[in-house]
Amino acid sequence: MDSRRALIIRFLTILSAIGIGLDFAPSITNASGLNSFQSPDGRYAFLYPTGWTRINVAGGAQLVFHDLINSDETISLLISDVTPESKLEALGDPKEVGEVLQEKIIAPPESGRKAVLIQAHQRESNGHNFYDLEYKIHLKNRDRHELVTVVVDHERLYTFAASTNEVRWSKVKALFERVIHSFTLLI
Repeated sequence: MDSRRALIIRFLTILSAIGIGLDFAPSITNASGLNSFQSPDGRYAFLYPTGWTRINVAGGAQLVFHDLINSDETISLLISDVTPESKLEALGDPKEVGEVLQEKIIAPPESGRKAVLIQAHQRESNGHNFYDLEYKIHLKNRDRHELVTVVVDHERLYTFAASTNEVRWSKVKALFERVIHSFTLLI
């Protein structure tokens, strides 16, 4: 299924590049409840839920989308520079990388948050290794659930995350898994 989504995204990208109108594209992605996003520089693409909108957030993430109805449901993309010789595997195995993200980004000691890494898996897509991570996060007044995928490419570490309130997790789990697995490197 991952290769099918990647193929669809690449197909839409090619059509866009050769100047064919994409008036039909929303019907393709809306049928599955997802819209496509491609970075302006053509480096990456992903799918996001229909009815979500992009918002500007100062500092941190380069991109943030949220649900208009359940505004605490978000997807975000953080891009960090890494050295030219950096490979994802050099940062550690999926569990090690997941624990570092947990301790440094998701729930640092001074944040008041507590996080548990539930799952950590490696997958390959289009010649790139991705680490897929799942967290349960306890905040002061609520619990959240988050899926994250990380990948290194062209001296950049991409951290793509989908997050929701724990109460809604069972309703959006499959959708969020599709979103996270849709993150594709194009160059």
